[in-house]
Amino acid sequence: MRHFLLSAGLVLLSSTAYTQTSDKYTIVQQESGPTLGYSPQSGVKILTVDGLKFKDLNRNGKLDKYEDWRLPVEERAKDLAKKMSVEQIAGLMLYSVHQAVPSNEKGFAAGTYNGKPFSQSGAKPWDLSDAQKKFLKDDNLRHVLLTAVQSPEVAARWNNEMQAYVEAIGLGIPANNSSDPRHSGQVAGSTKAEFNAGAGGDISVWPDELGMAATFDPALVKKFGHIAAQEYRALGIATALSPQIDLATEPRWYRSGMTFGEGPELSTDMARAYVDGFQTSEGKAEIADGWGYQSVNAMIKHWPSGGPEEGGRDAHFGFGKFAVYPGNNFEMHLRPFTEGGLHLDGKTSKASAVMPYYTISYNRAPDGSNVGNGFSKYLITDLLRGKYHYDGVVCTDWLITGDEGVTPGDFAGKPWGMEDKTVAERHYQVLMAGVDQFGGNNVMGPILEAYQMGIKEHGKAFMRNRFEQSAVRLLKNIFRVGLFENPYLDPQASAKLVGNPDFMQAGYDAQLKSIVMLKNKQHVMPVKERKTVYIPPIYTPSVKNWWGEWSKPRLQVPVNLELVKKYYDVTDDPTKADFAIVFINGPYTNNDGGGYSKDDRKAGGNGYLPITLQYGTYTATDAREHSIAAGDPVVDPTIKDRTYRGKTVTASNTMDLNTVLSTKDMMGDKPVIVVLNASRGFIVSEFEGKIDGLLVRYSVGEQAVLDIISGKHEPSGLLPMQVPENMSTVEKQYEDVPFDMQCHKDTEGHVYNYAYGLNWEGVIKDARTAKYGIKK
Repeated sequence: MRHFLLSAGLVLLSSTAYTQTSDKYTIVQQESGPTLGYSPQSGVKILTVDGLKFKDLNRNGKLDKYEDWRLPVEERAKDLAKKMSVEQIAGLMLYSVHQAVPSNEKGFAAGTYNGKPFSQSGAKPWDLSDAQKKFLKDDNLRHVLLTAVQSPEVAARWNNEMQAYVEAIGLGIPANNSSDPRHSGQVAGSTKAEFNAGAGGDISVWPDELGMAATFDPALVKKFGHIAAQEYRALGIATALSPQIDLATEPRWYRSGMTFGEGPELSTDMARAYVDGFQTSEGKAEIADGWGYQSVNAMIKHWPSGGPEEGGRDAHFGFGKFAVYPGNNFEMHLRPFTEGGLHLDGKTSKASAVMPYYTISYNRAPDGSNVGNGFSKYLITDLLRGKYHYDGVVCTDWLITGDEGVTPGDFAGKPWGMEDKTVAERHYQVLMAGVDQFGGNNVMGPILEAYQMGIKEHGKAFMRNRFEQSAVRLLKNIFRVGLFENPYLDPQASAKLVGNPDFMQAGYDAQLKSIVMLKNKQHVMPVKERKTVYIPPIYTPSVKNWWGEWSKPRLQVPVNLELVKKYYDVTDDPTKADFAIVFINGPYTNNDGGGYSKDDRKAGGNGYLPITLQYGTYTATDAREHSIAAGDPVVDPTIKDRTYRGKTVTASNTMDLNTVLSTKDMMGDKPVIVVLNASRGFIVSEFEGKIDGLLVRYSVGEQAVLDIISGKHEPSGLLPMQVPENMSTVEKQYEDVPFDMQCHKDTEGHVYNYAYGLNWEGVIKDARTAKYGIKK
């Protein structure tokens, strides 16, 4: 009896050898070994040794150790690394810039096909672009970062095209495709986030990481990892550039929404559960040591934590290059890594890869050097590999070897601490720091230059050994998930698996569990009766993205009213409504996280501004008189202090506050419920006293919110970050210390502290709050 399993490439066994050929690949099933997949056009043949089948990937007519699936992964990887040229290893060290399927004609993944713009070339959606063929063949690149894909079927077909293409090159090394998180919903009512838009609307939708944290349920996160890994493999993705396990101890940092919050213990348990869920294969899917055909390599990030950004500014930009530790709390930020992602319960033992953040971990190195984490020998070799015994892959964050922009506010390369070095010198510094891979680099030339630099300093034998060391680490991650045996997918099976009803329901259940009820004055919720509701339109301002482009402002109702009508009658006249629901976002400033103004710099200031968590105009009277760190030696060497004390800013979405207050005025004594979509810290003191109910969601859809308001489900979420009383306490807290702010106290006497939340009966006190709540 033959067992046909879904497209993630599970072991398929049969009582006799069986061969099946599609348009691009041939599948060989065997009784006592793994299913093999290969492309007849690649020149690869099947060898029979001892009655077993093997792929002759280098087409030499004999079974090499790396082709022998019976051998341990370590032995196979070492054999292959020795056979690789320096150029092939350099290509293996590359990690592509973002790629879309089909290829885009603008942005990171700009592409042509046979020299013509992709959409005008007659290419099929899954065809490889000219640029993709070039970096796969000419630069030997084998790690591809996928963003948007048109559909699961198209993703599977593109995967097959690419795997057949690289199988015909050199030693037949398959590609290891990756993805940023792609399962969460997005702000402002969308059901898809930037990266999960590629699932063609079919992928299961879950809360973002901060929403997962709000469940305070590691078992749920492990379940998510197991489901997401199956969907990833069905899309041809074998590495997850996640989880992000920085501690969100700085509430202004815009990437807090991608973390598990500010609690060290919860973040540690969530990190462990996430990685176990993604990496572990069981049953027939397991190859060895927990790894197998349902496994996805997890790349935990960002070592040693990007959380304590000074002033909350983000290190994608020069204005946010410094992580600071005024509370001397460096060791706590390591715990989600050392006790979580690198200390698993499952058999895979530890995350297969680690990504350092862009930041300079200011004054942490004993020798006094201040360079970006990916350049730091102390942080990578001495600490991560030495003290914590990690020998997996370390991959830089994207574009750290590129040149920075003209000002600290430009989105360009992020060579922090190495700004005055050449691109090749930065590559060499990364290699000598103990890093294996270069994120966002498609071209192997600078790596080869770095290799020659190493020969001059250390000799050829040393550099060859150093390259092979990284090659073995990188190859092990490809071997362990079964890609050398069968990297091909059944497109129809992929379409059936991704976003199947069971997965969608599991994601929706998690959305419900992530919603936090902060206020429920006089039990205004649940609203079970079919009443009439007023939902005001929201003004979305024009904001600037990373590339300096401004969006168009718009005024619109922030929810699908047809959805709302399934629960309540809807009116656009507040006088006719029984109650109102106001959907708003947490305060934000542009899409770069805020904190810098080119106009301020041109006017003679230092360019640095406050990041506000309140909606109304804010003046930073309590900010530091002098910044802890500063320094832009190339683009702005005269600025020695990044303080923004006394400067004034207003949140981009300040009109959200006006909408809440005006809605309350129009509703009079009738209830007003606010639904706040949070992606980092936020302040509610400007409006909380005027409203009756307050729910917080973390990038989940409106249906889940309405199911809570209507009483179909009871709220159970808890705050994964403190809600500060005001901006004064935000300014006075330490960037590296959790739980150190004065929290908001509402009209009902409830304090919005970490792990606080309400259900229908009142303040939640259960096993989760006992384990993870703040210990007094």
